Amino acid sequence: MAEYNQGMLPDLLPVYYKKIFPHNFFYRWLSYGGEPKSYYTNREFSFTLMDDVYIRYLSFSDGLEFEKELIKTSPFKIDIGAVFSHRPKDQKTLKPGSFQAMEKELVFDIDMTDYDDVRSCCSGADICHNCWPLMAVGVQIIDRALREDFGFEHRLWARALPSNARSAIVDYLTLVKGGENQVKKVNLSSLSLHPHIQESLSILNDRFFEDYAICKQNFLNDDSKMLKMMKMLPDDLQTMIKKFLDQQDPSKLNSKNRWEALKIHADKKRSQLIDLSNEKKPPKDIREQLRKHSHLVEEIKLQYCYPRLDANVTKGVNHLLKSPFCIHPKTGRVCVPFCAEEVWQFNPFTVPTITQLCNELDNLDVTDAKKKKDFPLCKSLNDAVEVFKKFVEDLEKSFLKKRKEQNDMTLQF
Repeated sequence: MAEYNQGMLPDLLPVYYKKIFPHNFFYRWLSYGGEPKSYYTNREFSFTLMDDVYIRYLSFSDGLEFEKELIKTSPFKIDIGAVFSHRPKDQKTLKPGSFQAMEKELVFDIDMTDYDDVRSCCSGADICHNCWPLMAVGVQIIDRALREDFGFEHRLWARALPSNARSAIVDYLTLVKGGENQVKKVNLSSLSLHPHIQESLSILNDRFFEDYAICKQNFLNDDSKMLKMMKMLPDDLQTMIKKFLDQQDPSKLNSKNRWEALKIHADKKRSQLIDLSNEKKPPKDIREQLRKHSHLVEEIKLQYCYPRLDANVTKGVNHLLKSPFCIHPKTGRVCVPFCAEEVWQFNPFTVPTITQLCNELDNLDVTDAKKKKDFPLCKSLNDAVEVFKKFVEDLEKSFLKKRKEQNDMTLQF
């Protein structure tokens, strides 16, 4: 199988957009059941062409017009914007202030570059099998919250939410706060944990955390890493742990026993404070001390593994969303949707490249291709298209049911 070569992208994209891109499901998705019709015509599209030529405020009357333009221009990247008050392509002809973003999908942006302080295997946008679990567990935590705490049904994309609702949801989900210079980024200020935090910690259980932090990242394998971790702890606990570790044989210290020592001493200190709080005359600052020591291990787990969200992307209606089924120029891989419930079975390293898809197309039996009317023609894209197809069909059923209920209510009057 030929490897992906970025220099071949201008030749491969026209073939991909003409014969492989799932135009039918893409149009049906952004039509949202076809009512109102302005959902599609007032939607902004953005194309990035060769040499980073960037075109915003494109819009199309229907899926066929979009398909023709996509094949004609063959953009290196497709972004999807908001649904506006008017057609985006007419925005320069409108009165100032009349062109407004009305709706946009509810988006949660998790950027791997934000995890560089808690992984040692990769940096920047690079990922490997050792740090991909951060993305998988992030999807699992967010999907659980959207499904159980907020009641979202169609979670591949959610659309019609006002700004205050978007802000409330992302604020609810945000736990890791602070820039790169802030040592401790998770602070659980209450003695009792919120149910969402409890549920998240049940996902970030000892088995997951120790597999990720100890086995995959070896996160406390030397004194410098342990010192960095200790800075997240209260001074009195730092002193206890340092004293214990100084008494150990340095050659036998590793991530596992350093982590066990931290957990044991954190639990011991918390127990001491609880005993003090139960005395007839407890220290005046006992409640504040208990607050600082109650959830130290949990705070570390959350800081290392809880999803780090870019709140501005969720809150803002004008942010562009990378389109499903566009091609990543650097890797050549397809931007594929996947089912959140099956995130641990999803392997980002086996997602097909455009080179692989075009090779499959070249080797496809012509007679068989004519018989096969539904996408995808390429078998390696089957799973992603099936996920997208099911989401679109379920969405259409939901809109049809809602429309029927509205009609029935109208008939009653």
